[in-house]
Amino acid sequence: MDFTRTAGATTRFRPKADDREATLLRLEAFAHLMDSAFVIPGINRRVGLDALVGLVPVVGDVAGMLLASYIVVEARRLGAPRWLIARMALNIAADGALGAVPLAGDLFDAAFKANRRNVRLLRRHLERHGGLRPNEIEGTATHIDG
Repeated sequence: MDFTRTAGATTRFRPKADDREATLLRLEAFAHLMDSAFVIPGINRRVGLDALVGLVPVVGDVAGMLLASYIVVEARRLGAPRWLIARMALNIAADGALGAVPLAGDLFDAAFKANRRNVRLLRRHLERHGGLRPNEIEGTATHIDG
């Protein structure tokens, strides 16, 4: 862990790459639990605690939004820029607002998966700008006969 000087006279904590990777792995596990931990028998559709809690009117949607904000807090701690934080917050707001609509909102909530989207956005940003090694190899594979 190290400390870096940011704009102004404040010192801000910036985790090293190993700490960022560990945080991302923890966030990915959290997003999996919230968005796709369980399989609905018969239709083979994955849902998580967010969709199940969202079945409780109003309280469930608010609870889901509060839990999803944990990813945004961690993204801010990892140094994500304001535009990325705003995009993640919009994903949560859309998930919460549209998820509050009875029945159709619950189906949307099960399909949208805001937590997984937000973690994917954060990982992509850190791989491009945060010195984090890519988790996946980009490009196409070619089979060479020898």
